[in-house]
Amino acid sequence: MLANLSIKNYALIDQLNVDFTSGFNVITGETGAGKSILLGGLSLVLGKRADLSSLRDKEKKCIIEAEFLVEKYDLKSFFDDEDLDYEDATIIRREIQPSGKSRAFINDSPVTLDILSQLGNRLIDVHSQHQTLRLTENDFQLKVIDALADNSPLLLKYKKQLELFRQINKELKELLDFQSNASKEHDYNSFLLKELEDAPLKEGILEDLEEQYEQLNNVEIIMEQLSKGGQLFNDEQVGVIGLMTELKQVANRLSSFGNQFTSLNERIQSVFIEMDDISSELYTIQENTEANPQLLQEVNEKLQLLHDLFKKHDVADVTELIAIRESLSKKVSITENIEDSISAKQEALEKQKQLLAKTAENISKARQKSIPILKKQLEESLISLGMPSATFKIEINPSEDFKENGLDDLTFLFSANKGMDYGLLKKVASGGELSRIMLTIKSILAKYENLPTMMFDEIDTGVSGEISNRMGEIMKQMSSGMQVFSITHLPQVASKGNHHYKVYKTEEEGITRSSMRRLTTEERVTELAQMLGGKEISESALAHAKQLLT
Repeated sequence: MLANLSIKNYALIDQLNVDFTSGFNVITGETGAGKSILLGGLSLVLGKRADLSSLRDKEKKCIIEAEFLVEKYDLKSFFDDEDLDYEDATIIRREIQPSGKSRAFINDSPVTLDILSQLGNRLIDVHSQHQTLRLTENDFQLKVIDALADNSPLLLKYKKQLELFRQINKELKELLDFQSNASKEHDYNSFLLKELEDAPLKEGILEDLEEQYEQLNNVEIIMEQLSKGGQLFNDEQVGVIGLMTELKQVANRLSSFGNQFTSLNERIQSVFIEMDDISSELYTIQENTEANPQLLQEVNEKLQLLHDLFKKHDVADVTELIAIRESLSKKVSITENIEDSISAKQEALEKQKQLLAKTAENISKARQKSIPILKKQLEESLISLGMPSATFKIEINPSEDFKENGLDDLTFLFSANKGMDYGLLKKVASGGELSRIMLTIKSILAKYENLPTMMFDEIDTGVSGEISNRMGEIMKQMSSGMQVFSITHLPQVASKGNHHYKVYKTEEEGITRSSMRRLTTEERVTELAQMLGGKEISESALAHAKQLLT
């Protein structure tokens, strides 16, 4: 429920801070006193776009803050999903800078207007003339029927199934589109794939081929240097191996004269073994090295092929070519197996369609059972609101297409008088009749749903005293389970409130300001008397006002 509203620097409001309580709250005031300004300010914290012209002082920022007690609204999941701090007493703040920049906060965390609007819709329902027009929309009418049918679990299940159905349908369309274009690309992709599969593509292949090419292309120099190396190791006079043999003998003789010579001998022995091994390896390499023009040509062709592929596919290394090969392989495979893929996707879509249709059927059955209940409650409630002959004809027929809320087409027809043909609400119901029907529907919904705070903005306009009396009673009944506000010009409605607030204007030094305050019992009597008879309060008006409050 709305616990507090604070407004600074908005339109005619300089500064306003009002506490509210549960039950039925009525708001009255003369025309032009600022009731619409109050609603405008409230709408900003509910997510409406800001208008710079609404700033009272163009040099200062406008701040509107509302505190809502949200413990009963089951909103923790919403706060978690939006990564917001949850508080039972949640504070929403909206700031409008003189520059026109607007900021919104939920429990001091900055949020977008979309998130603010989503939360606002769950906290308070402002019923205005625009909202009355929603009564004529099929989606709203179905929402009412679904509330009576307790269809929320089924609708949630249906929504998830519909989302999956649309996803599968999208994937099927993509496959069909791919198939229509694939035949043109298949041969070319197959050619590119074969070209890459025939190429020696593996990690490090380019470096290996370049090394192999350098060796084959410089084989004569390599053989010459290998020969020279072998001579240096094995020359009879000054060869490294011969010299090392003599050095080894010297070190061996010295080793018996102490630890330092033993260590030296071990090191020389190790060097000799290493040198002997190098000599053997040089000999082996020399024996296996020979000119091979054919292999050189093959290596050169592989290198040229790789560089041609780099240029053709506009890549820089073999890794990228491997990725392209894998991508082409998938495309070719999908194309070659597209019929199987399409068939499997069509089967999945049909299966999901059947599940969706079954859920939609269950939703429809529950709606059919609820229609007579809604029809009876509507017609009985409207009798006391001055519409004794009002009747409804509500029919549900299967739709050809899956909709957001099921597979039903709704016909919601109305007749206000006996002998009058049924017609669509927006065509045959007057504004006053729509307001009374909407109030009745809201009161019915209150029995089946945990509705947010309800604010009725002059829903009683254009109705007689007795009917307005009954409308006030309905709103008060609704307030037994929820917080209800009514902005009204009628004393009969205002007298039903548990709490009475007055919006008024004052002028000081040529400046007009709007304010609001809660009335005491005595002040309520005076306010009701003025509403009954004007500013000149008569004794009969006071007596009537007191009678209304009893």
